[in-house]
Amino acid sequence: MTMIDEVRSEASLLSHEYLVRVGQIAETLRCFAESDVDLNRGEQIAVQTDRGLRFASVLNRLSSEPQTVEDDEIPSRYVRRLTDDDQKRMAELRDKADEDFPHWQQRIAEWKVAVELLDLEWTLDGERVMLYVLNERGPECTKLALMAAAAGLGIIEVVPVSPDGQRQPTSTGSSCGCGSGGCSK
Repeated sequence: MTMIDEVRSEASLLSHEYLVRVGQIAETLRCFAESDVDLNRGEQIAVQTDRGLRFASVLNRLSSEPQTVEDDEIPSRYVRRLTDDDQKRMAELRDKADEDFPHWQQRIAEWKVAVELLDLEWTLDGERVMLYVLNERGPECTKLALMAAAAGLGIIEVVPVSPDGQRQPTSTGSSCGCGSGGCSK
């Protein structure tokens, strides 16, 4: 076995693949859990996604047998079953989102951004907020992400939603997250 093979094997995991529902405006994701974890439909779990640590509900196990998955190919990863503290935190973050909603509506109006705020949601760690807006992905979503970044409001993801479901996110933080000042079409 060469050193490259050893590194490759360390980056591989034996995992079960699950389908989970994540987010206030539901998004369905593939999630991987180590082979010794057995999850059932309806279980509430914490998952690590590209948007941060989030709450999820298990929909279905997709793989009957554990499979070898490269670490960098995992779109979201099981972290733990939700604890009582997580449930309490989830309720606190929902209350915070409800409290923040009119403030975000006011900012959007003041900044003259042509989107309609549908909802917002905080990640489990409270580090990031997703703004769900009724709009197609494009300049208005990018404008909102840039205005939030310029105002120093933390890590904000603008998640366009159409009647057909979610679009790709526009992120902000110290940069806009997409590397080009927002997401392109």
